[in-house]
Amino acid sequence: MIERSKLLARIRRALKRSRVVALIGPRQSGKTTLAREIVPAGSRNYFDLENPTSLARLDQPLTALEDLRDTVAIDEIQHRPDLFPILRVLADRKPLPARFLVLGSASPELLRQTSESLAGRLETIPVTGLGLAEVGTKALNRHWQRGGFPLSFLARTNENSATWRQQFIQTFLERDVPQLGISIPAPALLRFWTMVAHSHGGIWSAADPARSLGIGESTVRRYLDLFTSLLMVRQLQPWHENLKKRQVKAPKVYVRDSGLLHVLLGIQTESELLAHPKAGSSWEGYAVEEILKVVEPDEAYFWATHQGAELDLLLFKGGRRFGVEIKRMDAPTLTPSMRIALADLQLEQLTVVYPGKQSYELAPQVTVLPIDTAVAGGSDSFLSKRRPRARLKRV
Repeated sequence: MIERSKLLARIRRALKRSRVVALIGPRQSGKTTLAREIVPAGSRNYFDLENPTSLARLDQPLTALEDLRDTVAIDEIQHRPDLFPILRVLADRKPLPARFLVLGSASPELLRQTSESLAGRLETIPVTGLGLAEVGTKALNRHWQRGGFPLSFLARTNENSATWRQQFIQTFLERDVPQLGISIPAPALLRFWTMVAHSHGGIWSAADPARSLGIGESTVRRYLDLFTSLLMVRQLQPWHENLKKRQVKAPKVYVRDSGLLHVLLGIQTESELLAHPKAGSSWEGYAVEEILKVVEPDEAYFWATHQGAELDLLLFKGGRRFGVEIKRMDAPTLTPSMRIALADLQLEQLTVVYPGKQSYELAPQVTVLPIDTAVAGGSDSFLSKRRPRARLKRV
């Protein structure tokens, strides 16, 4: 068992201030384990909507739920969208005898139901796989290779882990997606997901996948939005500064779990990963996910110009802005692109994250940090106190 104390504390805080809290994430990401830390599985306050007994108890939902006290957990709630209006009624009681913790896949239908029925009453917490801060920085290479799904990361061998991920992808496309009311054939979704994997870390264009799949670009965009809503793909949107420069306006795409990415790319072992042409892009996406988990920014973007300047992450938090560059190299140096980003975006601090072991300063506002040091230091690693702005010569 790997403790997820930070996420668990976040859920407990949310339950104190919100009447309904939704844990949204893919199957096998650890939502149920977290919920059972708060409401034990054998409790009369716990309902699993894939369990016939729980379904029978909720045959008359208002009668079953209205007398319960403290925290009530309802797992796999996407199977019973009719419960959302009932939860709205129960959440509006004064005084409030119970708060509700609901768990489900991040489906468009689920999000639509909650936003319509529980507006102003709901707090949503996304739950993805285990983060590097949770598994420990000593497991960095294993975590990057296998990804964060608990059963993949904790498998006894790399072969067992790869087999689990292959089966997960098959089950996800053939069973989980159709259960959410999505009628796209599984082979078409697999081909599309594989194309996204080969575009991992790059600027997204719908034209090539549309030609390859023989469908329209609007359909390709719908597929991409579907995988994004299911927390399998991240679309990192571009930031547009008011500059006299042509800036990139299409998103970057990443397969959010590095282990699933490697299966989609046909990578089985660590040696195959290190020799693969997408190794650098894989590590960039892995670092992006880990940084966003520890920083929890208000907003996150990337920035790029057609003249070649770029910034991997532009983070906004508490009205301040910070930059992150991700480099898979032995000793990053200060580049013209970093200088341009500092000056044009008016960054307070630029942190360069790399897989090495030494931390050092490149300039008064530019720090190089190993990824394990950055993750272990939490958000303070990136959101340092304001320093005197260095005068940077325009490049």
